[in-house]
Amino acid sequence: MTNYLDFEKPLAEIEGKAEELRAMARANEEMDIEDEAAALDKKAAELLEELYKDLTPWRKCQVARHPERPHCRDYIQTLFQEYTPLAGDRNFADDHAVMGGLARFNDKPVMVIGHEKGSDTKSRILHNFGMARPEGYRKAVRLLEMAGKFGLPVITLVDTAGAYPGKGAEERGQSEAIARSTEKCLQIGVPLISVIIGEGGSGGAVAFATADRIAMLEHSIYSVISPEGCASILWKDAEKMREAAEALRLTAQDLEKLGVNDRIIREPKGGAHRDRTATIDAVGAAIASMLAELDGKTPKQLIRQRRKKFLDLGSKGLAA
Repeated sequence: MTNYLDFEKPLAEIEGKAEELRAMARANEEMDIEDEAAALDKKAAELLEELYKDLTPWRKCQVARHPERPHCRDYIQTLFQEYTPLAGDRNFADDHAVMGGLARFNDKPVMVIGHEKGSDTKSRILHNFGMARPEGYRKAVRLLEMAGKFGLPVITLVDTAGAYPGKGAEERGQSEAIARSTEKCLQIGVPLISVIIGEGGSGGAVAFATADRIAMLEHSIYSVISPEGCASILWKDAEKMREAAEALRLTAQDLEKLGVNDRIIREPKGGAHRDRTATIDAVGAAIASMLAELDGKTPKQLIRQRRKKFLDLGSKGLAA
């Protein structure tokens, strides 16, 4: 059953009517409703195209958070072979919000790390809705160090509302763990590719996305704070999240203009959740292309160019 977003309610009505007609036809084989159902399908397709033709930043936030979007686990299961998960930070615990391990991508050994939100109530609670604690970032640091030691390209899949802000996380050094992960991304002499597959929230996302190449799915978002959080701080009113989303310039299109992300990966019409297979295939093709761009670069070149990339951030927007 499709989960419709608020702005998709007219589409839900049309697709619902088409499904009702087909259900009636299945119950009564003598009924011929195919022409009516086909007409509704055509109307729904036209409306879907119209709705997604020029999404506002707030609507993109809603699409990026859609519960049926492919998550980290889906990409790993489909794009990577021989995935061997590695658990724990060797200090406190294993954080299920962060998954990662050794794998093969296009038959080449790599390290893959990502945020996992979960797909149902039980798994969302297990993975803490993709909000990592300090041990999650320290696990990532351990895997990044291993990748650097063995010369393995790193692929990160970012999908988090932000690092977990709980009392225990703060007591265990949340900000320090995020900073160490970001620092390690800048230090390793292997190709580092990051893809924002849904939400890229705050330092919790930067800790994985300080990469040689950053790609964003067409309707993903990447921002220092959520629109709701921004609205609460600036206007003391979380309901002003639409205005905040406009001001934050958090869409893939805005961030490409600013030079923050290097490429936009097109999503199927209606968002990634409407054709998960096509979305995952498109991400796989983008990862392969970005890895090819970095092929042959020495560790010193990779580190120098990565540092320069982030030191130069903002200059593109100022020049424009």
